[in-house]
Amino acid sequence: MQIGAALLNSATLALEQILPMRHPADAVLREYFQQNPQLGGRDRSFVAETVFCVIRHKRLLEHLLEHPSPRKLALGALIKIQGIGLGQLDVLLQPEDKDWAVRLKATDIEALDAATRLSLPDWLYQRLSTQTSEVNTTEFGRAMLNPAPLDLRVNTLVMSREKVLAELLKGGFDARATALSPIGIRMAGKPAVNRHPLFLQGAVEVQDEGSQLLGFLVAPKRREMVADFCAGAGGKTLMMGAMMHSQGRLYALDISAKRLNNLRLRLKRSGLSNVHPEYIESENDTKIKRLAGKIDRVLVDSPCSGLGTLRRNPDLKWRQSPESVAELATKQRSILNAAARLPKPGGRLVYATCSVLQEENQQIVNDFLATHDDFKLMNAGEVLDDSRIPLECGKFFELRPQTHGTDGFFAAVLEKDT
Repeated sequence: MQIGAALLNSATLALEQILPMRHPADAVLREYFQQNPQLGGRDRSFVAETVFCVIRHKRLLEHLLEHPSPRKLALGALIKIQGIGLGQLDVLLQPEDKDWAVRLKATDIEALDAATRLSLPDWLYQRLSTQTSEVNTTEFGRAMLNPAPLDLRVNTLVMSREKVLAELLKGGFDARATALSPIGIRMAGKPAVNRHPLFLQGAVEVQDEGSQLLGFLVAPKRREMVADFCAGAGGKTLMMGAMMHSQGRLYALDISAKRLNNLRLRLKRSGLSNVHPEYIESENDTKIKRLAGKIDRVLVDSPCSGLGTLRRNPDLKWRQSPESVAELATKQRSILNAAARLPKPGGRLVYATCSVLQEENQQIVNDFLATHDDFKLMNAGEVLDDSRIPLECGKFFELRPQTHGTDGFFAAVLEKDT
């Protein structure tokens, strides 16, 4: 598409609102589009791609550009990251831009230190390097600079994956079955599936393939009592309800009434009748006490740094800090301890995050097991084998974008003694 001055100005104005990083980038961008309804679909797509390209490569671009203004960052992303030729941008380059643009185009970024090249904050690069090899950290960083694919989860209560795939292919979409999740579909590009009949009739939901696999670790069965302890907007709740064939009782617990209201809207589309959204004031709410010792399976998809989702939420690497991670770890311990009251003897408790940091993952679980001798750690790989999911993993469930093509996830499967 032709990039005019008005379009570059739109991307610049959006960046001015987003770059302070006081709020989630996607929410700020959504508000910007609402305030600028004159932007068409292609214009919005350009602005979004440019904005998120700048956020992904923010440290690198700021290093390469002297006095990096939002406009300069947008141009830098187009020139250095997206590889657009200077001739194509000539109409946008003011006389004072020409010299730095030429220098930027010729710069060899491979000579830079890894953290700058990968646009990771020093503290995050150091923690990742400490818990893995430097090679793995580099591979992870490179993978996180790419946009995430669009994955769908099939609601098997409504339609089979085979039929959904056939419908999508017939409609001209480039779609294929996911490699790991038996109910997932990966779409090429970013089609607006929320307007597709399959979405409107509840046959599909947008959900990362890795997130889908968490449901198979919980593995809820018909007629069981199940709790989604941090249900949020309910993506995993809806999946587990379908796995239960809409039988039994599934509690969707959350401290946000707004998120639960969003779940209720999705519930209507899903056709599920076994899900019961419950607002709780905290993890120690009296509603939790009433369910203590009665639940067959509990999912704790804990609030976390979200650093496994940098492909789709790149602003998190600039909005999180060592201090915020430490605060989250304290909250994670409290939530896991509270959720541990729910399983009945022989019940299952799955602790999960979309973080890749050990202090939010293995350390939380190991500390929990040290103080709860009535729980034991199950082998996550063996649990997935029961669902015929071909994922090689040991006692902990770990996914990485560079290896599995999913967001970064962690989970531990715990069983309460009988």
